[in-house]
Amino acid sequence: MAGNLNTNTLFVEQAPETIEKGDIGKNLDDDGRFKRTGTLLTASAHIITAVIGSGVLSLAWSISQLGWIAGPVVLVVFSFITYFTSTLLADCYRSPDPITGKRNYTYMDVVRANLGGMKVQLCGIAQYGNLIGVTIGYTITASISMVAVRRSNCYHKHGHQAKCNPSDYPYMIIFACIQIVLSQIPNFHKLSWLSILAAVMSFSYASIGIGLSIARVAGGAHARTTLTGRTVGVDLSSSEKVWRTFESIGNIAFAYAYSTVLVEIQDTLKSSPPENKVMKKATFAGISTTSLFYVLCGCVGYAAFGNDAPGNFLTGFGFFEPFWLIDLANVFIAIHLIGAYQVFCQPVFGFVEKWCNKRWPESKFITTEHCIDVPLYGIYYLNLFRLVWRTVYVIVTAVLAMLFPFFNEVMGFLGAASFWPLTVYFPIEMHIARTKIPKFSFTWTWLKILSWTCLMVSVVAAAGSIQGLIKEIEKYKPFQTQE
Repeated sequence: MAGNLNTNTLFVEQAPETIEKGDIGKNLDDDGRFKRTGTLLTASAHIITAVIGSGVLSLAWSISQLGWIAGPVVLVVFSFITYFTSTLLADCYRSPDPITGKRNYTYMDVVRANLGGMKVQLCGIAQYGNLIGVTIGYTITASISMVAVRRSNCYHKHGHQAKCNPSDYPYMIIFACIQIVLSQIPNFHKLSWLSILAAVMSFSYASIGIGLSIARVAGGAHARTTLTGRTVGVDLSSSEKVWRTFESIGNIAFAYAYSTVLVEIQDTLKSSPPENKVMKKATFAGISTTSLFYVLCGCVGYAAFGNDAPGNFLTGFGFFEPFWLIDLANVFIAIHLIGAYQVFCQPVFGFVEKWCNKRWPESKFITTEHCIDVPLYGIYYLNLFRLVWRTVYVIVTAVLAMLFPFFNEVMGFLGAASFWPLTVYFPIEMHIARTKIPKFSFTWTWLKILSWTCLMVSVVAAAGSIQGLIKEIEKYKPFQTQE
């Protein structure tokens, strides 16, 4: 052990030799924190990791509900909406001036600086509730991908009609063990390498899905597709058509949302060039790349499977062969979700640790950083509170994932509830307040129309999620009765 560093901030990560040489000034940013090193590349990687989830492989199902006309239109519209509102939010990182103003480190800080009042608490509930829900959902989804590898090998060995249903629980435990280790990464600033790896994985499995879909179409698969999606009276009832349309629109809207971590990503960027300009470029790069993969996966997948598109054509076994390629794609999904979990849980970690540091500033358990010289790594700053609290958090999310087999439906509701306030409402309201746009002016009016339209999307998507949750609970009741 190299020594201890007792500090009143969890963000001080200066090596003792740096402090001794008196060079600390040139290694700090204008707010006194360790100099940020984030770039356009790292920010773009964070965004792609946050936005592209394994849900990209379920977009064929969403397009199958909407059809060839509405499906691609909804994809493009929500990509523009997300990009636009994200640029508004990027300008709020510093206040009051977007280039020289005071830094806001979290979404709540941004809302506090620009709006204030009860809206700060509402923002916190929406943001951190969504982040916690996402980490639980990713635990479930990653285990499904891991199980899919075993199922793929089972089907290859015993035939496609074999009963291959291994338990998810061991894989949730494996995922949690990996996250306990990775959660000791101190903060977002040290996460760039993992996000870049996760972004590469997302490109890889999405490309495999697209390639397999193209091969299926080229192989002469005659999938039934229509301009309006699944046909009422043939594929489903009219009420099911309405609910699934709502659910599909909601899935696409939420597939682009990453506002819950946008401010934290921007806080990793170097101050020159200005953070808001770099963040806007990163947003454009991230959303453009994501949109390309979304359109390809959704439309090519729909062409391959038609109105019978599965919820996920890799884990849902739209494809069985080549089995080794399916295995590889699911391994890529699991690796991507390992990185994505960290992108979404780091703001939660930072919020709790900052609050505890302010609440108990004299506690050595909370504030002391133990300097450890790790071979092949260098100095690592171990904080015992960080070690205990983050380990407990990962264990709790894993246990919740095991307890609620229908949590993805709950996650859909949480996504619906948080999409409008975090992705649309707060960025627009802060832009209006910051630039002092007059009431009932043309700009004010169309911004309000955009906000209310997205509110309606959230409402109908939430209704669709609730309906899906009720159906899942009804399926679960016979199992409980049998027990």
